[in-house]
Amino acid sequence: MAGSTTSTATDTPATALGPTALVLGVFSAAGTWAFLIPWTVLAGALAITFGAMGMHYARKGVGRLWTAATGTALGAAGFIGTAMLLWSMS
Repeated sequence: MAGSTTSTATDTPATALGPTALVLGVFSAAGTWAFLIPWTVLAGALAITFGAMGMHYARKGVGRLWTAATGTALGAAGFIGTAMLLWSMS
């Protein structure tokens, strides 16, 4: 076996919060313009939540801050964009 199988401090689930928020944020922002309304609201809310948690852990040294912050911003843009779209239709 070439590598060690023991876990390290960087092998926590908190390292996945930033990339997860980024993927959900991109889906939410892109889905706003494709009129995937139920999914963009859900993805935006999850991106904001996971991004905020990812930023919290990144400030403690676990994970990357830029992925969590970008995911939070894109999730907020998708969530608010969808809310404004629905508000303008009513």
